[in-house]
Amino acid sequence: MLDVAVARARILEKLAPCGQETVSIASACGRVLASPLLARLSNPPVSVSSMDGYAVCAEDAQKGATLTIIGEAPAGHPSSLTVTKGNCIRLFTGSQIPAGADTVLIQENMQRDGNTVTLLADGQQGQFIRKQGQDFQRGETVLPAGHVLTARDIGLAAAAGHVWLTVARRPRVGILATGDEIILPGDPAQPDSIVNSGAFMVTAYLNSLGADAILLPVARDNGESLSSAIEHASHLDLLVTIGGASVGTYDLVRDAFKPHGLELDFWKIAMRPGRPLMSGQLGKTPMIGLPGNPVAAMVCSLVFVQAAIRTLMGQKVSEKLETETAILGTDLKQNDQRQDFLRCTLTPQPDGRLPLATPFASQDSAQLNILAKSNALLIRAPHAPAVQAGAVCSIMRLP
Repeated sequence: MLDVAVARARILEKLAPCGQETVSIASACGRVLASPLLARLSNPPVSVSSMDGYAVCAEDAQKGATLTIIGEAPAGHPSSLTVTKGNCIRLFTGSQIPAGADTVLIQENMQRDGNTVTLLADGQQGQFIRKQGQDFQRGETVLPAGHVLTARDIGLAAAAGHVWLTVARRPRVGILATGDEIILPGDPAQPDSIVNSGAFMVTAYLNSLGADAILLPVARDNGESLSSAIEHASHLDLLVTIGGASVGTYDLVRDAFKPHGLELDFWKIAMRPGRPLMSGQLGKTPMIGLPGNPVAAMVCSLVFVQAAIRTLMGQKVSEKLETETAILGTDLKQNDQRQDFLRCTLTPQPDGRLPLATPFASQDSAQLNILAKSNALLIRAPHAPAVQAGAVCSIMRLP
């Protein structure tokens, strides 16, 4: 059985970014930047007032001084006048700082009488002025390539003068469940029917990562049905199958796909749940075969398919799993030759201590109820020795 880290590396080494496209800024939230985003203008584009008040020369900012108001400059209507000693111009929040002024005195500290104002407090040079480019300068990189755009980033991109953004194309991923026993939710059920929960779960997860994941029609346990499913694969950036990758009589995926150009890399890894994981190339389309048990399919999606999707979108992916440390909440026996991913709950601890990770007593790979109640996976290395509650352990948080 192949080591998990080796299997992950071998899957990723065959993948390359699947291209880029240009989208409007209004539809770019959640997308991945394909290139660094450079500011097309500075923010603020000119020096502006951060308060309502008066633009003055710093040498006039003395308590008791009386200044003559020579004009006003509402936001969006800059003044063409120049501030000189003994004069001031009325400003509002966002008003452009007029020529000659280097200080803003807030209106709360001014007493106005007609066209003059008297200072009730001293001012300091440069106060209440947002200088041109204080936030960022034109030409500055404001977001790096590979960054997933948030709503906050959309605001930043708009302020930087962008209407269109170049982003990674969403990878087209087909999700193909296999098996005669598989039915869709709501379909008439036989006593041994199994609802296609794993495929719906994996499809939803991959779409949440930014993929364009499509649930394909179920392929039945015969060569003809499996072969016809390949017609859907030619336009895909990645094909993900669920079930049919083990060694049973009706696990037919490998044999059915071989005549259509399947180049199999591996099909068994030292992992629990998820031992019958398959990786290969179906013609020009990379393929990952997930186990049929829904929990195993989801865990393998977290460990392998997530990294594949990020690679296809041009993001940097660490060779190692992204893990955290926690405190073990129960005793565990010695592990065997497989790397374990145990469903567990995380309980926050006081005083900034590490959270408590407590695995569920049952780890059956068909129990979706336990997966839904979990918020992390506790990772145990192959042949890990027995360990007692209170020890430091490694976890992956569940999305």
